[in-house]
Amino acid sequence: MPVIPTDHIPLRDSSLNLDISGVAGFFGGDVAVSAMGTVSLYEGRKWFGWYNSPGSYEIAKRYGRLAQHRLWSGLYPGVTDNPAVLFELDGKVGPRYRAVHSGTSMDQTGHLAYLLCQECKDRTKQDWDGEEGARKTFPIDVSIVYLHRVPPKELSPRDRQVHVTNRLSFLPILTSAAACLICAFVADWFCCSMIGFGMFCSGVSCWVIGSGEFKFTHPEPAAGAPVGDGYLMDNEQVVILRGAEGAVNPITRGRFSLQYDSHPRYHNIGWSSVLLTIQFLLQLLVVPQGTIFGQVMFLASLAASWLYNSFLSSLDKEIIQRRILVNDILAKPALHKYRLGTRTAMAVFVMLVLSSSESMDRRSLRKLLDDLLPNDTDAWCRWKYTVVKEIALRSKDREPNFQLRESTAREADEKLLKNLYGDAQSAYEAFKAYTIEEERRKQQFVRDGQSDMHGHSTDELDEKVRADEDANEKPERDMDPSPTLGYTSDPAAERTGDSLRPESAGGWSSASTYETRVGGLDCNWHGTCNPTEANWHGSCY
Repeated sequence: MPVIPTDHIPLRDSSLNLDISGVAGFFGGDVAVSAMGTVSLYEGRKWFGWYNSPGSYEIAKRYGRLAQHRLWSGLYPGVTDNPAVLFELDGKVGPRYRAVHSGTSMDQTGHLAYLLCQECKDRTKQDWDGEEGARKTFPIDVSIVYLHRVPPKELSPRDRQVHVTNRLSFLPILTSAAACLICAFVADWFCCSMIGFGMFCSGVSCWVIGSGEFKFTHPEPAAGAPVGDGYLMDNEQVVILRGAEGAVNPITRGRFSLQYDSHPRYHNIGWSSVLLTIQFLLQLLVVPQGTIFGQVMFLASLAASWLYNSFLSSLDKEIIQRRILVNDILAKPALHKYRLGTRTAMAVFVMLVLSSSESMDRRSLRKLLDDLLPNDTDAWCRWKYTVVKEIALRSKDREPNFQLRESTAREADEKLLKNLYGDAQSAYEAFKAYTIEEERRKQQFVRDGQSDMHGHSTDELDEKVRADEDANEKPERDMDPSPTLGYTSDPAAERTGDSLRPESAGGWSSASTYETRVGGLDCNWHGTCNPTEANWHGSCY
């Protein structure tokens, strides 16, 4: 007997019967699959899947491939991906990387470097004097990121901005529960049972698939590793990384992963996929046996769930990962972004920034410049020689002089050299704007005295203050290349590398909060040799 009279139920005497298979196809599973992919990113999201969700078979096919057994492979064939790749938490290829002090070189980096580069692309560039009048051929952005925090070897970060998604989940949950109860009141047990079974299957699968622990890991640097300054570079931008080796490592070699207790078989995911498949088949067979009113209630629960899944799938998982990387792992690093009009200006600007924190001899500067600009004609070599010399001699009391001196070059080369020197000068103007911003940032940090922010201790803050005082009292070291480095002044020899024989190398630097004091660096140091590390291309000595 129904709980309430059924004589006045809408469509009670209608001969209409809904085509449930067509309805299931209309709603589809792409949105549901995409929504399920967010379950590991949001705090507490796995507890809010108790609603009658469409697309159960699509979810089963997608995530059932994780289960490792011939039974699961037969039911859900396809390439078995790493869980992080399947959830789109890994798999992106980052730009090439080069460390200027350790010599580490990677032809391509990983997912986290890709995320950081995307974050830099979305940041607003800073204006600088002379930008409007600078020559522009192929504008390229240069971002300077201060990686001041050395994160633990392993972290379990989650996106904390979850109140909206969790609260909205009550819409499909309450709608499904109400539809189930209404069907029970009118004694439509077919539709009532299928709505309830759909809520159960969706909740269990959401909990099982969301039980994986989202982790960040990175290898620890070798003891005694030099400062980790380097740069990421692609065709659109350059991202300069400044900080200790342990702070740069998370970007170049860190990764996101999903760790399940059922690893490596993932049988619990296999059984939840079977449950979703059974739900799909039973709904096709049982729901048509119910009344037209019950079928409408069933569709209403699917519609509410579909709207919620559409909302979840509209959230950009890449932006969520970027937020986790920047806020939780890197602790909101300071970032400056400038746009240079040419690749030549970009190269000079990168050299000025990287040489401002740790002293670099001419040989290191030339290698850096050749990596950024491989051009090796006579005119380019003359220009490179002058740029390297001026940057090496730069000090508080001496600004670089990027001007074309009296030249015996051909007319075509002379025109090229004028453009190149003009680019170098515009890069120096951008660098002066950067130094002003950097000094303002340091002063603000010291003035605030927030030593506990971003993982810094009081001792680290005191060390920063002492280092700044030393920098104000100690004059810049004279970088005269003749007695110290033993360079020839012949530009032709510069091209062949004969002039690049430093007799000694070393130096000191003014350490800030985000910089590590390293003295007497050997320019032939090439970092820790790890032949098992993927994409590691540094030289082993």
